[in-house]
Amino acid sequence: MFTHKDDFIQKQLYGCKRYFMRRNNISLYTTVLEFSRTTLATETVLELLIGLHDCLFCQRLVAVLQMDLVKHTGGCHCGAVRFEVLNSPDLHVFQCNCSICTKKQNHHFIVPKNHFTLLQGSDYLIKYTFNTHVAKHTFCKTCGVQSFYTPRSNPDGYGVAPHCLDPGTVRSVTVETFCGEKWEESMQAHKSIRDMSKPEADAQLKNTQ
Repeated sequence: MFTHKDDFIQKQLYGCKRYFMRRNNISLYTTVLEFSRTTLATETVLELLIGLHDCLFCQRLVAVLQMDLVKHTGGCHCGAVRFEVLNSPDLHVFQCNCSICTKKQNHHFIVPKNHFTLLQGSDYLIKYTFNTHVAKHTFCKTCGVQSFYTPRSNPDGYGVAPHCLDPGTVRSVTVETFCGEKWEESMQAHKSIRDMSKPEADAQLKNTQ
């Protein structure tokens, strides 16, 4: 039975296979697969893999396979809403200054939908939208806490509140300021925020085409 990390690696290898098959070079995929099944974690093999396939895609694949993913759990204050999320223990948190994020201090890190699982509390969630109605601000109807939501920047993922995670799985937090007051300009200038909610393999394919 696969662990969360193993399942994630399998998805990346599937994306890798699609990438190489599109280029009629399945032999490179076979090499990557064999390395990942054996001793990919050793520095020697990592250096060899990057040396054999000197391209951004394969280097990112190596980074994904090395990734230290953990299962975070969290929820609202009253305990009605509970979730788990697969992410690095080193969180990249956005601090936005748009009107609603300022009022509710909506600090969040972004994950793909398939990294997030709502364990309980769907009946307790209330949704608030405004303006474009793309963002879905969900909060517990009992205690009022927003532990996660669907951001306008990443409607295909979730923004998770780091302060709503249970203690013990976060190693570090890096905060990036995002100018939500000039949302369109900020989105156009940001190079990676949209990819944060995409499965890693799809993001890699996009960046190599």
